[in-house]
Amino acid sequence: MNVTTNVNTTLKKWKQTLWLLPVVILLAGTLPQSSYAATPSVDNEKVRVGLFLDVGNTYSSIVPVVNVKSAGSLSVGQSNNGVVDSWLSIGNQASFGIDGYRVKVLETADFATAAAGIKLLQSTSDKPIVFSASKNGGTVYQLYTGMYSSKAAATTGASRVASTVRSILNGQTPAVKGGFHLSAGSYATEAQANAGLAAVSAAGLDGFVAITKSGGALAYNVWVGEEADAASLASIKSVAATALPDITLTTVSSTQAALIKRTNVTSSITSPSPIDHYMVSGTDVKMMLQGNDSGTQVTERSARTYRGDFEISNYNGQLAWINVLPMEEYLYSVVGGEVSASWPAEALKAQAVAARSYARFQEQGSKFKIADVVDTTLSQAYNGVSAEDKRIIAAVDATAGEIVTKNNKVIEAIFSANSGGASADPSEVWNGGGDVFVSVVSKEDAASQAALKNWYHVLLDNGKSGYVREDNVKLSGKKTSAGLDYMTVTAKNTNVRPLPVVQSNVSMVGQMNPGDQAVVLELLPESNSYQWIRGPFTSAQILATLKGKTTASLPSTITSIQVSQRGPSGRVTEIKVNGAVVKVKYPDVFRSALNSLPSTLFDVVNTANYVVVGSNNDQNEMPAARTVILGASGQGTGSSSTVILNGDGVARVTEAGGFLFTGNGNGHGLGMSQWGAKGMADKGSNYKQILQHYYNNVQITKG
Repeated sequence: MNVTTNVNTTLKKWKQTLWLLPVVILLAGTLPQSSYAATPSVDNEKVRVGLFLDVGNTYSSIVPVVNVKSAGSLSVGQSNNGVVDSWLSIGNQASFGIDGYRVKVLETADFATAAAGIKLLQSTSDKPIVFSASKNGGTVYQLYTGMYSSKAAATTGASRVASTVRSILNGQTPAVKGGFHLSAGSYATEAQANAGLAAVSAAGLDGFVAITKSGGALAYNVWVGEEADAASLASIKSVAATALPDITLTTVSSTQAALIKRTNVTSSITSPSPIDHYMVSGTDVKMMLQGNDSGTQVTERSARTYRGDFEISNYNGQLAWINVLPMEEYLYSVVGGEVSASWPAEALKAQAVAARSYARFQEQGSKFKIADVVDTTLSQAYNGVSAEDKRIIAAVDATAGEIVTKNNKVIEAIFSANSGGASADPSEVWNGGGDVFVSVVSKEDAASQAALKNWYHVLLDNGKSGYVREDNVKLSGKKTSAGLDYMTVTAKNTNVRPLPVVQSNVSMVGQMNPGDQAVVLELLPESNSYQWIRGPFTSAQILATLKGKTTASLPSTITSIQVSQRGPSGRVTEIKVNGAVVKVKYPDVFRSALNSLPSTLFDVVNTANYVVVGSNNDQNEMPAARTVILGASGQGTGSSSTVILNGDGVARVTEAGGFLFTGNGNGHGLGMSQWGAKGMADKGSNYKQILQHYYNNVQITKG
């Protein structure tokens, strides 16, 4: 279905071609080709959400340590093929890491020195960790950085770190460490192991208690050394054999599943605040932190609290932290993170079924390797229990297990915030997507602006133009000779903004006070997800964002931007810069390539020019420069702006040096529009009708 006509109605008044009237010069990725997959069973269905994970270019979110808290007691155990063997209770607070490649930067008895290292390193890519330990009868603080994906990466990191902290090294040399260890004995209790560890520490050697399990019983082992390779371990073994002649030292197998227990004091730089730290050790070993009904707070994820458990492993040399929880509980947060709980129940249900379908589809692929989805909008927004609401929980429960299917297969139920009056065709976004997605009319998207204020676009006395919110303005009842209204402001220090929206980080055009007047050019809704304005952007700004996103050669200066091709919904699929086609990988790239536009459903206006259409439809582009402007007072100014009216009586200001983008929608526009779903629910549609409107010839089934 071609819905360009419907969208053009909305965009009509923003077209670049304007009729100049004699009185108007006031003299004043890529989707897969198949977008559905085999439907899995939902018995005991759980979803694996990657919070911290490094899978290369697809997704990388890295931290060296994860700190957790809970109101209840937490426990940890080994996970084998989804079956967890619980090992021990760890209380309600701990930190976790992996036994990977790291750099031991320095060791000091002075905590202030270690704290200085934290401050020097925390803003760099070499993240600091400080452990406390007993050695030679006293306490020492050991500063590390990491983790590193390989020994080579750690070696490079050591050199970098040495330069960063050279002022506090005091003759020490940062050294690469890793997961090669010696065993100096095994004990039945942790207290016994600590006694054995004391002998190692007294000899000045690095030692740790490592917890293992065999034959159903835990063992507390004393491990010596933390070397990066077998040769370094052999050297340590020679030193240890001399220092500890009565202890038999054996090499720990690289596959041994273990939790190395240390004391983490990184959280404060004023004084040591020790917490237990567990390092997961052993090739391909997975540990599971088991949560409780109170939930588990993850400090490094904005201190959010999560349901379920957490799988901890070493993947690609980095800490992999995967939240494992029931699908329905995952959706309690996802739906709350994607839409407002105040929306109608049928809209919430539609979002729940779409989100469940999307997650089910992702489970079939290998995009995130050891995770089904991630917690960002690269998959779906997942912010833990803070996003939950009883109304959302009710919507998820009411649709439990329901998914969107086509040909008995779950679809990739993609959605976007607002399709701007028409959903996208796959050809307009990522050049693919099968037959699940087609462009459909979505007039209910306008629901997003229903409660917003309107803004007056005004021309000030100095020739500048900007926007003032309607609740700070009243019309005077007077008009210009071109028929445009005058207005005055009613509130003190009323801001005149560059766009019709409050932007705290953008400079104002000016301020007005009661009694000040301006010419009203037009009345617009507040810039929002349905209808928006961006810019004007300079040539330099657009060239900067186009760089790297197109294979075409770019000019030194942009003098014109022309929309040269649109898709079925009216979205831009091709543009020309200075008359030459700008080639991109797929059309949706234009959003980021043109200075982060909300959508590709836009028009572009060269603010320095206007087009005059003659009686024979000839079009001539005219510069606004050197035109005399009469401001609201009737006085001439030296501004290069020109106010022109189109055939509908809509005014526009031409200003030198920029390109103004006006458009509709927010997001790629494929599949369900969230605001459209809300608008349809407001008008009485149920969740199945909403889903079947946005996804082509699908069924809602319980799988």
